[in-house]
Amino acid sequence: MSDELTALRDELEGAVLAAGSLEALEDVRVRALGRRGAVTELMKSLGKAAPEERRERGQALNRLKQAVADAIDARKEALAQSELERRLAEERIDITLPVRPAPEGSLHPISQTIDEITQIFGEMGFRWAEGPDIEDDWYNFTALNMPPEHPARQEMDTFYLVGEAGSRPVLRTHTSPVQIRTMLDKPPPLRVIVPGRTYRSDHDATHSPMFHQVEGLAIGRSIHMGHLKGCLIAFCRAFFGVADLPVRFRPSHFPFTEPSAEVDIGCTREGGQLRIGAGGDWLEILGSGMVHPKVIANGGLDPEEWQGFAFGMGIERIAMLKYGIPDLRTMYDSDLRWLRHYGFRPLDIPGLIAEAAE
Repeated sequence: MSDELTALRDELEGAVLAAGSLEALEDVRVRALGRRGAVTELMKSLGKAAPEERRERGQALNRLKQAVADAIDARKEALAQSELERRLAEERIDITLPVRPAPEGSLHPISQTIDEITQIFGEMGFRWAEGPDIEDDWYNFTALNMPPEHPARQEMDTFYLVGEAGSRPVLRTHTSPVQIRTMLDKPPPLRVIVPGRTYRSDHDATHSPMFHQVEGLAIGRSIHMGHLKGCLIAFCRAFFGVADLPVRFRPSHFPFTEPSAEVDIGCTREGGQLRIGAGGDWLEILGSGMVHPKVIANGGLDPEEWQGFAFGMGIERIAMLKYGIPDLRTMYDSDLRWLRHYGFRPLDIPGLIAEAAE
């Protein structure tokens, strides 16, 4: 091979080795062996050579072409192996891990209902409050103006625990003790909403030994019955999604409020099916009233200066009414088929927030 061809081979092989990627290597191949490449142009010039030189030069050019092609193939294989090793290092997968199941789950109707209630009352300025499930007798009964002979104090209705001498802990029968704890802990004015678990010795299609209640308490200097009515009417209409839902306040009696009222909403039972809204029937859903002066005093406030209203409702009950659930006990059966039917997608936006976003 002549010095000219030897120098060209060295130049091209050097360019092949210097190529740092498959794209750069392709550029070298085109420059050397493409239609207008250096080696290709030399092959085309063979026709101009003397007959006695053509054979020898043709053989030399063929050796040059093969050497360059072999160098390109070797470099391509090295670059491909390097790229594979890089990808294996960066895209490593542990094939011993089990397959991740498709995401599946539902938000329980009780959780959804609590979210809706707190969102609606949150729009009215109420703040979340909570207290212990195991209560002292004073917080659960005495501070709420419940006399010793009150039926709720009987062991047939209430779960009592063994306590130290002179004490009688109780699984709270309502979330109302948090009203006392809040008044003792926070300075007025107050607006709190108190959802939580409660316990009573009862079990049938509409009752459970453990269930959920939500209490509301508002304390101020000039709060009156009109504020209570406006708050609860707005809540009922927002929760059930009926703008003109009839709401009735019926006189009643609770030891911790005076005056007291049951709250009924309009409904119809035509065709044997309950439907919330306009109709000739009424359905009781919660209790309410102005906080009794003795309860305000037990909360550490002067009833001559402060007054307020309170209300409470069963969360399961209003969830059953809104979502057409016929039996309360099914809420605690842990039946995935039931939850798929009545459950909600996680992260659904509840209550007034969803309406405002539309």
